[in-house]
Amino acid sequence: MKKSYLITGGCGFFGSNLAARLLERGETVVLFDNLSRTGSSENLRWLRSLGQADLIQGDVADSCALEDTIKKVRPLAVFHLAGQVAMTTSVLDPFGDFRTNVLGTMNLLEKLRLYCPEAVLVYSSSNKVYGKLAGIHLVERATRYEAPGHPKGIDESTPIDFRTPYGCSKGAADQYVLEYARTYGLRTVVFRHSTIYGSRQYSTNDQGWVGWFCRQSLIQKENPGAPPFTIAGNGKQVRDLLYIQDALDCYLAAQLNIGKVAGRVFNLGGGMENSLSLLELLDFFEKKLDIKLRYERLSPRYDDQKFFVSNNQAVSKCLNWAPQTGKNKGLEALIAWTQSALKSTLP
Repeated sequence: MKKSYLITGGCGFFGSNLAARLLERGETVVLFDNLSRTGSSENLRWLRSLGQADLIQGDVADSCALEDTIKKVRPLAVFHLAGQVAMTTSVLDPFGDFRTNVLGTMNLLEKLRLYCPEAVLVYSSSNKVYGKLAGIHLVERATRYEAPGHPKGIDESTPIDFRTPYGCSKGAADQYVLEYARTYGLRTVVFRHSTIYGSRQYSTNDQGWVGWFCRQSLIQKENPGAPPFTIAGNGKQVRDLLYIQDALDCYLAAQLNIGKVAGRVFNLGGGMENSLSLLELLDFFEKKLDIKLRYERLSPRYDDQKFFVSNNQAVSKCLNWAPQTGKNKGLEALIAWTQSALKSTLP
């Protein structure tokens, strides 16, 4: 019997792209998703147009639903992508954030330990586990913050420092995934993401900042009378951008080479060469779309990092992986997809 790949959050941005890649390879894919995220139903329809993608509609916080799924599917690998993903939402509903990110991850780990311990588990964590990075010296430039002491970015030796309910929930889950490798011998690996972007991400004001500002820029391009959008802080906050297809390459390489990476954690992003501040991103859209964007500034977001760029040296060395899609090419592809997605809604 052919082994299946189980993807929690399989109808989300990352999950749907991963499912599509696996379907293209002829793999058997099972999606576990509660379809609560904006765009998840659209992504499900898209996946079903590509091939046989079975959906189990359920919530990772539902222990019984996960137990039934693991017993039924007996997956070769689980890509755990389900989660509450917005810091602002975690502040408004900290228990809901805990329920999805911590309880949901614990449920999955326990069901794998009890019923399918041979499966590979790849977990999607966050750079937010490092907190505000208060110990890193920053220099403010005209359009961005820089960290002169970290020319290749932030590596895994940086102390974790959970801040905000979201940082706490992702950090707790992150640590449990690693501990289940140490204590129980599960074959798990953790990736702490910077910014991943690309098609199939139905971004909101709270999550998916690159896609969100792409969308707002296109709305202003098509409708010059549209109201200005808002940005938090001075816009000099820096992140590194990793195109979704490059992220998929890394995840699948980790699953294939789990003997090299089990029980380890890796920072994962586009690296310094693919870093952008918000102001620099908006400048790119202005030049590419030939417009002058209108926006208003708000106060900085609570506990936002002014600078985070992933140092990819550890994952590159271990998996012989590196980003292949430069930020300009990736952003051009994002513009094309967002234009298509907006076509039915713009006046």
